[in-house]
Amino acid sequence: MALRKTKATSVDIAHRAGVSQATVSRVLRGSPLVNAETRKRVLDAVQELNYKVDRRASSLRTQRAGTLALLLFEDPTEDESNINPFFLSMLGSITRACARHHHDLLVSFQQLSDDWHADYEDSMKADGLILLGYGDYVDYRPKLERLVEQGTHFVRWGAVLPDQPGVSIGCDNFAGGRLVGEHLIGLGRRSIAFLGDASSHYPEFHARYRGCELVQREAGIAEEPALQVDALSSEEEGYEAAKALLGRGVLFDAVFAASDLIAIGAIRALLEHGLRVPEDVAVVGFDDIAMSRFCNPPLTTVYQDTAHAGELLVETLLKLVNGHAAQSQMLPAKLVVRRSSGA
Repeated sequence: MALRKTKATSVDIAHRAGVSQATVSRVLRGSPLVNAETRKRVLDAVQELNYKVDRRASSLRTQRAGTLALLLFEDPTEDESNINPFFLSMLGSITRACARHHHDLLVSFQQLSDDWHADYEDSMKADGLILLGYGDYVDYRPKLERLVEQGTHFVRWGAVLPDQPGVSIGCDNFAGGRLVGEHLIGLGRRSIAFLGDASSHYPEFHARYRGCELVQREAGIAEEPALQVDALSSEEEGYEAAKALLGRGVLFDAVFAASDLIAIGAIRALLEHGLRVPEDVAVVGFDDIAMSRFCNPPLTTVYQDTAHAGELLVETLLKLVNGHAAQSQMLPAKLVVRRSSGA
């Protein structure tokens, strides 16, 4: 009589990989504390033994859902997606990182009018939250403070601030602004307009403005308040901000837009006004979204590494979920030069 083949267990995996059962458990939970070589041995053993994780039993044992929640802020967009295109590539990276760590991903829009944050962990919908986008930071901050008070595991993409609630992964926006200022001044541009809200309500935009403004001061160029126009991140806002700038009658030979969407809208307004880009006005954006390569002229911009950002958001959140300390991190900014600045 043939013996029935028994189902592989985590003990079998540990024996095959030459590690402890606890290490196998950590790998299967997606813990970032296991080094890459050990993780590979365990995952190879999992594949060789055709081991299947019983997600339901695992959740009951650990009181965890095995799911992370990605909450997107709704942005005004030209289409009906209401998702800033900057976040689309990051969304792909987050999804892949969750899969590598054997977690499901729940994607939803943030409901700012409700207590959307209140029950994700309590109801076991998700073990933690990734927050993308937040609108006005001054209005949004109290929600982050409530997340901290109730012990919710969360990490957000956004400005890294000294007194912020919780953990953030973000770009070095100030350094990115410096890169733009150095680039434009190096091209001989002396009157640089800034399109974007430059206040504590939008700290990422404000840091970009301050970085560029400092370079101008270092070059002996006095600040001109009339060259700054508030705008949020959409083509329409950029278009209207550029029209408002043109209506002020102040001279300028460059535009630094706080996002690529603002820059693309501004270029349209400049061209309609009879100005040539980059001959009369150089234009630089920020984000390096896919559209920036294909607009006319192709847009000089500041690249943010969304692939790495997505991985860090997931890994940082899993550290918090597993009870370990995690620090906010800033990713380096990189200038990508194209034809819109005339370089």
